[in-house]
Amino acid sequence: MRRLSSFIYYKIMGWKYIGDFSADTIKKCIVIVVPHTSWHDFYIGLLIRQLAGIKISFLGKKELFKWPIGWYLRKVGGISLDRTPGQNKVEAIAEIFKKKEELRLTIAPEGTRKKVKEWKTGFYHIAKAAKVPIIMVAFDFGRKQCVISDPYYPGSNIDEDFKNMYQFFKGVKGKVPKYSFDVD
Repeated sequence: MRRLSSFIYYKIMGWKYIGDFSADTIKKCIVIVVPHTSWHDFYIGLLIRQLAGIKISFLGKKELFKWPIGWYLRKVGGISLDRTPGQNKVEAIAEIFKKKEELRLTIAPEGTRKKVKEWKTGFYHIAKAAKVPIIMVAFDFGRKQCVISDPYYPGSNIDEDFKNMYQFFKGVKGKVPKYSFDVD
């Protein structure tokens, strides 16, 4: 699968892979992928996982995990999320991290494929509660490249941390450019 993924990613799609995502050093982390503008982000993510040779899970709304595609989503690392209001999702997900020896969890901080002015903060609070770093991944369709950051450890100032993370994605264009996250 890795050779096929490499052929598709590099030869057919003509994309580049920038950065390092080592399974040896990063056993637990939150992976944020920006911008999330299209369903195409899903297969790009699957290709990246194969190229990096690591297991990465992702959250999806529970409605996606029904027949006929639910079994497939679970097979490729999907974790069903009940988005019913009133639940402490941050603590529940942080608890999953504590129970597992290895968990890399992808979250789209925009929370939608549409245009947003700011990110949701759940991923940040999960990283802090679970005491894991955040890995930033830019799917830049404009430059045809995937850029992976070094591990980012959240500090004590959420505004400063978000400012730093926003800068990593400056100029990145998604598959649907008008929905891309813009950094002011």
